[in-house]
Amino acid sequence: MIGWTEQQQMIRGMVRDFVEKEIVPHIDDLEYNGVPPYDILRKLFKTFGMDELARANFNKQIAREEALARGEEVEKPEKKVAANGTAVSEEALDAAAMGILPIIEISRHCQGLITAMGVSVGLTAGAIMSKGSLAQKKKYAGELMTLEKIGAWAITEPNSGSDAFGGMKSTARRDGQGGYILNGNKTFITNGPHADTIVFICRLDEPGVEPRDRKIVSFILDSGMPGLEQSPAFKKMGIGASPTGELFLSDVKAGPERLMGESEDGYGRSGAKSTFSTERSGVAAMALGLVERSLEMSLEYAKTRVQFGQPIGSYQLIQLKLAKMEVARLNLENMVFRFIETKAAGKDFTFAEGSAMKLYAAQAAMEVTTEAVQIFGGAGYMRETRVEQLMRDAKILQIYAGTDEMQIVAIARDLMAQ
Repeated sequence: MIGWTEQQQMIRGMVRDFVEKEIVPHIDDLEYNGVPPYDILRKLFKTFGMDELARANFNKQIAREEALARGEEVEKPEKKVAANGTAVSEEALDAAAMGILPIIEISRHCQGLITAMGVSVGLTAGAIMSKGSLAQKKKYAGELMTLEKIGAWAITEPNSGSDAFGGMKSTARRDGQGGYILNGNKTFITNGPHADTIVFICRLDEPGVEPRDRKIVSFILDSGMPGLEQSPAFKKMGIGASPTGELFLSDVKAGPERLMGESEDGYGRSGAKSTFSTERSGVAAMALGLVERSLEMSLEYAKTRVQFGQPIGSYQLIQLKLAKMEVARLNLENMVFRFIETKAAGKDFTFAEGSAMKLYAAQAAMEVTTEAVQIFGGAGYMRETRVEQLMRDAKILQIYAGTDEMQIVAIARDLMAQ
């Protein structure tokens, strides 16, 4: 894939119009006034039929799994070989591209919306569809995929940021009757204040086993369960449209049907690691939106802002900044195209590839948005120009889903293990 097709460009234009009309006028409420983003996201889904498409795909997958459970033969999707030799259907390629375009377009103005949507649809529903039992998928995943319900994926704790597993204190204790008692505190949880469904990742209480060696298990919880408290949203530096909060669990009773996959081996370290890889790969699309918008705004300002009798774009130092922005834009776009083709082929990036993409994308977005503020000068520091918001939004890309420093460790370790 070397560019957007004519149809994809048309869809992109329609999404851009939606963003301008339905999101941009409400940015202050979303970013600074605590208005939850979910109604706007649901309107996006309804406007472009994303809810119906998600529902159809969900029903199709469930029907397939039910047929396999009955021992019936199921046809494999028809594929054809692309020019690069990768087995990929045109339908799959187009579907993957359509999933990426809204991420790019919305991130140009309000990246927090994408974070809220991605955690609910991508991480929470994705984890259940990947590792949940058939009954769990039918009960929880469909409504999450259509945004009828909101999901949260809870792994981070106050003392276990980058060391997510090693420092984990949250526990699940067997109650002797087939169920579990859950205790713990999760923080920086996207959608935490409003989530209907929570994937709670914790350590199994195994007497006689060293804490760091105990199993990692996951549970699917509902808002309002006795002993489960969801905090109000935090105030943040950026992505204010993405509500972030804490979860407190005190002797929460969870039956065996809430254990992910209905097995203590259902969704542990490997499942969470796979989810991290998917999340990291998608950061490139968010970064591309930020970089595209920063470059557009910087070009316009460089052409119209006059200093010392001429537009500032005529000065080589400004030209250098603009040129580097374009290099970053091209690199990110190529990464996104590779991501689309990989997903369309039914494949996943290696952990090193996903981490490498995330590392570059985050750093490129931060560098470009910072330079955009610099080009605007004093005006760039003012909220009214919106360029400072892009810079604040970009910073989180270097922190969540694994810091830049942890990406370097992940890339090196995965490469050396091959």
